Amino acid sequence: MLKKLLVTVAMMATMSLVFANVDVNKADQAALDSVRGIGPSMSKAILDERKKGGNFKDWEDLQTRVKGVGDKSSEKFSQAGLTVNGASKPGVKAAAKKEATVASTKTKMDEMKK
Repeated sequence: MLKKLLVTVAMMATMSLVFANVDVNKADQAALDSVRGIGPSMSKAILDERKKGGNFKDWEDLQTRVKGVGDKSSEKFSQAGLTVNGASKPGVKAAAKKEATVASTKTKMDEMKK
């Protein structure tokens, strides 16, 4: 019983430490939609502009090319885990975004049952 409790606590701690950033130049629509504040229309606008003009050079390039992405929204997106070329917006502290995969959780739960 103690072993199961320890495994559960360890699993919960591990899950809370898993973070993910979404790079605007690599993400598909689903990944962009997963960023808080970006909905289907914004992710489509980002993907359309990326297809038309190539990868975004930096945050300023993203803001210039995508209608609706200004200083405030880009700060919020950065805090929610969006990056441009792997970098958060300068001067904005990125908040950690939790990501848990169902498969790994199921595997760990199955191990606990043994």
